[in-house]
Amino acid sequence: MAADWTDAENDATVADYFTMLDADIAGRPYSKADHNRRLRAVIDRPRGAIEFKHQNISAVLVGLGKPWIPGYKPASNYQMSLEPAVVRWLERHPKWLMPTAPDMTVEFQSLPISENDILRILPPPTHSNAPPLPEIGRMAAIARKYDVAGRDARNRDLGEAGEQRVLAHERAALLSAGRTDLVNGIRWVSHLDGDGAGYDIRSFDADGRNRLIEVKTTNGWERTPFHVTRNELAVADERRDEWCLVRLWNFAREPKAFELRPPLEAHVSLVATSFQANFL
Repeated sequence: MAADWTDAENDATVADYFTMLDADIAGRPYSKADHNRRLRAVIDRPRGAIEFKHQNISAVLVGLGKPWIPGYKPASNYQMSLEPAVVRWLERHPKWLMPTAPDMTVEFQSLPISENDILRILPPPTHSNAPPLPEIGRMAAIARKYDVAGRDARNRDLGEAGEQRVLAHERAALLSAGRTDLVNGIRWVSHLDGDGAGYDIRSFDADGRNRLIEVKTTNGWERTPFHVTRNELAVADERRDEWCLVRLWNFAREPKAFELRPPLEAHVSLVATSFQANFL
């Protein structure tokens, strides 16, 4: 039986993985075989073991809500010391894969509209298309341990970039539907009026009905958890025919999306993460 990987071996493999991931996202050519060969000279592990470790790193990144290399299918059966190795690397590179802050000096209404801005809207995750339960459980445990939902919620640059991407989609969708008369009525509510409305964007369906859109953005996969506020849930319940949640995922690479309509409990499990403490 092979010995457990040391921290030095994990760190070297994680660094190599991120070098490939950086090239993959940027569209630069790279050779996985060349990377594997060079890494074997450093850590003296078999080719197949390194390949599987790269799949393990993909699984950790999925759990952390980060992009991963599609060519290394996530494999969640990994040594526990790998998680802190990935986290150590990210902590040393805090700006890695962070979206550029939106240019708030440019009003979105003045930007050109292109049908290329239309997002790919996919079906939401369901039980029927879920990965195996052990894999889901492992990734969910990582997300809880490192508070992925809280991290995404606190990342204002990520949130604002996601909202701008949905604004572009809404404008392009109305243009494609021939409703140019509605385009200038789209309002970035959270930017112009603050966060208290219970939604981020007011847009329209092609028939002119309101679309009250709450945007949740992550660089991770479609099952990355997210936070929903009490106010958002209240507005979703009060205005069920108008409100929807747009979940943007894989944002740093190729943004994809799905929509959830009220009641949210039909799609997700809502878990209380904090409590108000009152004195008796």
